[in-house]
Parts: sequence; structure tokens; C-alpha cells
Amino acid sequence: MEPTTTARPQRPRPIGVQLPFGTDPHSVRTRIEAMERLLERSFTVPGIKYQIGVDAIAGLIPVVGDFVGAAFGAYIVWEARNAGIPKWKLARMIGNVAFDTAVGAIPVAGDAFDFLFRSNSRNLKIVKKHLDKHHPATRVIEG
Repeated sequence: MEPTTTARPQRPRPIGVQLPFGTDPHSVRTRIEAMERLLERSFTVPGIKYQIGVDAIAGLIPVVGDFVGAAFGAYIVWEARNAGIPKWKLARMIGNVAFDTAVGAIPVAGDAFDFLFRSNSRNLKIVKKHLDKHHPATRVIEG
């Protein structure tokens, strides 16, 4: 009699864990999820339990921080291109990053905007939806 195994939900990878290398959909999805977690949900604000990431923190540095956030956002779009995302979805993702960068560059109001508008999370949602439909084997059961 063969032992049965039960599938356990995959836990989020801690930052610093080696990510898979390659252009297969599963590897791309894993890297995009890790980058989104770093940029949007790295830290929790004590007391209010609101998650922020490197993108919002870097946005506090005038000009340079917004372009650093844009570069990381562009990396997510580049990875999505590697996964075979259609051009119209890539254009939408680029629009999310450009909008986040443009509004984030406004002094004070842009910093508040960076804490609320999560372009990288929106782009991850686009990628997940595409991969779930066209590459269902890459799905991860989240618990």
C-alpha cells in the first residue's frame, strides 16, 4: 500500500531564499510574486497592521526613489513578457507603472499616493490571471 500525501498550501518565501532560474511560467511567476512582496508588502506598520514595501519607502526620497520604484516595476513587466503575456496586457502593466511613477513624483501628495496605489500588486494580478488561464499547472493553493 502506497502512502498518501496531502497537499499543503505553499507558504510565502522569505526574502533571501534562492528563486528558480528560467523562463518557464512557474519560475517567472515565482520571481514576480517575490518581487511584488518585496516592493509592496515587506514591512507591517505596527499598530495599524498596514503592509508597506520598498516602493513606498523609496518613494519618500525625492525623484530618485520614484525612478528606483519604476525600474523595479519595469522588471516585473519584463518578467511578464518572458511568460508570454499578450502585448495589450503588457501595455496595461506599463500604464500602471507609469501612472504610479508620475503621480508618485508629486511632492508630499505623491508620497501619500505611493502608500495607497500598489501598481506592482495590480500587475501581479494581471500576470496571475493570465497564467492561471493559460498555464494552470503554475497555480499555487494559498491558505
